[in-house]
Amino acid sequence: MRKMQGSEVPEEQVDAWVAEAEAGYDVEQLRKRGRPTRGEQAAQVVPVRFTDEEISSLMQRADREHLNRSEAIRRAVREWTTA
Repeated sequence: MRKMQGSEVPEEQVDAWVAEAEAGYDVEQLRKRGRPTRGEQAAQVVPVRFTDEEISSLMQRADREHLNRSEAIRRAVREWTTA
């Protein structure tokens, strides 16, 4: 039995994935998967480290403004870079 991300994957599942890959994929359908783009080009992921206090402050404001964490960070960067 094989493992993927620590979980066992039955050989039948591996065989199904192999058959699917060998049959080929619809490239246009694959392009529609995933998160929508944020602009003309794919967005970059930028790892940033925050302290617990910074995250707490960030989330308090994000909650007040009904934003998720990523939206709050993007808004803060946009305000800082366009000021």
